[in-house]
Amino acid sequence: MYRESGWTLRQFAQAVNRIGTEHGTPLKYQQPSVHQWLGGHLPKESVRPLILEALARRLNRPVTRDEAGFPTLPQPHSRPTTAEELIDLGRQDMDPSRRKLLAAGLYSAALSVPAFSALVSEASADDHDRLTRPTGRIGPGEVDTVRRMTGKIADILDELGGGHARPMAAAFLVNTVAGYLHADASDEVHRNMLSAASDLTYLTGWMAMYERAHGLGQTYYLHALDLARESNDQLTYCRTLRGMSLQASHLRYGRKALEYANSAAEAAPQAGPRLVAFLRGQQAHASAMVGDRQGARAMLKEAETALSRADSRRDAVGGYDQAAFLFHVSHVHYESRDLAASIKTLRHSIRVMSPLERQGRLHAHAVLAQRQYELGHLEEACASWGRFLDDYEVLSTARGDEHFDKLRSLSVPRASPVVRDLHNRISTVAKLKAA
Repeated sequence: MYRESGWTLRQFAQAVNRIGTEHGTPLKYQQPSVHQWLGGHLPKESVRPLILEALARRLNRPVTRDEAGFPTLPQPHSRPTTAEELIDLGRQDMDPSRRKLLAAGLYSAALSVPAFSALVSEASADDHDRLTRPTGRIGPGEVDTVRRMTGKIADILDELGGGHARPMAAAFLVNTVAGYLHADASDEVHRNMLSAASDLTYLTGWMAMYERAHGLGQTYYLHALDLARESNDQLTYCRTLRGMSLQASHLRYGRKALEYANSAAEAAPQAGPRLVAFLRGQQAHASAMVGDRQGARAMLKEAETALSRADSRRDAVGGYDQAAFLFHVSHVHYESRDLAASIKTLRHSIRVMSPLERQGRLHAHAVLAQRQYELGHLEEACASWGRFLDDYEVLSTARGDEHFDKLRSLSVPRASPVVRDLHNRISTVAKLKAA
């Protein structure tokens, strides 16, 4: 960072001294002190925030303790802010050499998340006061920029897959949103920016989950919860919990999935009908996973009723529509071991799915094929796998890779032309993906 700044040792010392004067603690550092810092000598703890601020102003971007090589103190008051932690996480996620290591992080099935009401009372303005101000003042326009970009990234996710969309989201978080979070703003604008950042962080966690980086996805989700709490955004908080429930259900942690789904529902007593449907659908799936068929049916009925009351608008992030509802119905049938009903409902879900949702369609066709194969309908399964491959060829998605690996590992007899054609197609796609 010193080399990037273009400073001389004297200029670096002067910048730190100026900020010390601004904060009411005049300093008289000179070149030898800076030379020692660059050689690895840690400056006094009280001076470290001033050095970070000086670098942030010079480089016109946030600079965290971790990036500067300063240890994080164990005292609660010196805990890095949510924004700082998010910057470090996003910066690592942008780095291809670090991304694989991040993706290997472990998912914690023992994690407990407090209710929203228990957290709101703990929120304060302390984090805002501790942030640096390298990017001037922001207003409603910057909040709108983050929300619009989040919608665009969600569109790219649907059209091209998370492999392309998530690095973009991480880069936008680090290079733009982090600066906005550190900028001066009115209380209302700052809260709205925290809320918008929470939405984007939730989406990034969603993509990490679908890219099979479950530990990383969980970490993004936790940061989204923190941002939602700080902004008092109850709806984003509950929507993130619902995403955590979906992740737990995918990993077959039924009890944990139900716990998160119920917590999400409790966090949104004033939610609109579309979000209510969203939450009840996930509660139904999780209830079926733990053997509560009656509870699952009751939740599905509530979800259907709520969805019928929703307006025609669909949120870019975490949206819920008829196709998503039918997907939940299909899951409940499957957990209840009614394969035929599950397949029929899943077909209906695919028929009403938006043609723009290629990511969702890819996943749905793969799940449909697996269930058809499980029921013994081999040729129908081959046709569904063929439709899955149509989307998989052009999408960059680890969820697609997971389905493709399962498909290649199946021992399917090549007795019919349909099966032989599928095997030939699998070989062609495998060569294409390896190129």
